[in-house]
Amino acid sequence: MSTLDKQTTDITEGTAVEAPGEKDLGAAAACEPQQNAPALEACNLTLVWGNGQVVAQDISIELQPGTITCLVGRSGCGKTTLLHALAGLLQPQEGRVLLHGSDVTGHPGHIGYMLQKDLLIPSKRIIDNVALPLELKGVSRAEARARAQEMLERGGLERVAQSWPHELSGGMRQRVAFLRTALIGSDIMLLDEPFSALDALTRREMRAWLMSSVKEFGLSVLVITHDVDEAVAMASRIYVMAGSPAQGVVTKIVGVIEPQGCTDAAAVDSSKDAGQGNELASFDLSEEFLAAKREVLSLLG
Repeated sequence: MSTLDKQTTDITEGTAVEAPGEKDLGAAAACEPQQNAPALEACNLTLVWGNGQVVAQDISIELQPGTITCLVGRSGCGKTTLLHALAGLLQPQEGRVLLHGSDVTGHPGHIGYMLQKDLLIPSKRIIDNVALPLELKGVSRAEARARAQEMLERGGLERVAQSWPHELSGGMRQRVAFLRTALIGSDIMLLDEPFSALDALTRREMRAWLMSSVKEFGLSVLVITHDVDEAVAMASRIYVMAGSPAQGVVTKIVGVIEPQGCTDAAAVDSSKDAGQGNELASFDLSEEFLAAKREVLSLLG
């Protein structure tokens, strides 16, 4: 397989998939499809590696429409494995994944999935990178480029449409990757540590940009992160995972926290316009932020 073919395969896998769901810890009640269901639900999932080892058990989470939810846990606890199950890439041993109340367990292609790496193809301009997944789905090049241009404009990146990936900063490349994933058409996105390779100031700006983009595109987003500050600042709900499968300790959800963060639209919009995330910076110093951070850290142990 050529390098370009490999990159194209990775992009397809990383942008055409996803899922999440429930709040009571260890809840045994069945998650039945319902009219006003969460955007994404994981119901009592048990996840197993290929060697038969149990990774996580009794995992139930909810992603409410129009919100950002974060999964926080130490390295190796199974966060990405859970994301794969939500995306339909991994069949859970037990439990179900519901998308707007419908069972999509083990069925990929319903949710947008953004990997840690942006996977932009160096030989393609930004507009063609954004348009590529549509072309792979059979959309004509002209229509795909037109829709990509519209997406870049809505995301405030129209000026870089004709740029090459190497000309953009890490933060800009991640924004492009996010817009490419959003263009797939799903209203639900899974983000696997999207800001981990960025510096602290860029991560702060990206937080504000992500929050405004969720509002702009009407998305529901589940974010995996190691950064407790990031989770508390962005999320309306945080699920804390604890365990170490490699050491024989099965991972479980040990707490659910709902920070009173900087989530109102006016604050997010002003942060976006200022370009520095000032409201987020102010919240980072508040007692509400510190209290939520202490609670997450205490659950992590």
